[in-house]
Amino acid sequence: MPIDPRQPYDDDNIFARILRGEIPCNRVYEDDWALAFHDIRPQAPVHVLVIPKGRYVSWDDFTATAGDAEIGGFTRAVGNVTRQLGLDAPGYRLMVNMGGHGHQEVPHLHVHIFGGRQFLHMIVD
Repeated sequence: MPIDPRQPYDDDNIFARILRGEIPCNRVYEDDWALAFHDIRPQAPVHVLVIPKGRYVSWDDFTATAGDAEIGGFTRAVGNVTRQLGLDAPGYRLMVNMGGHGHQEVPHLHVHIFGGRQFLHMIVD
């Protein structure tokens, strides 16, 4: 069910629990700003999620309240993951779901990295 990104951060959401080590993940990358891991329900041959280590509900929350170093560090982490996975040459798709219309299901900012095939359409109905 899509979440309301205006709600306060929920410390019991699945990504917060992954960050605390309570739930395992198939880790791809980690640094001071971000953790990246394989999605458990992949929608493409490569489907990795990148989450900030800070308590941010959504993209809007992150860009409005995170400091410049954290925004830069997180953005650089996404780029590091795409290069580590070898997606920079053939290309990839990034997606951030935001709120109900964006079908955001977890109240913790996360960037989807899709790769490993050709993506022809922006949105499929």
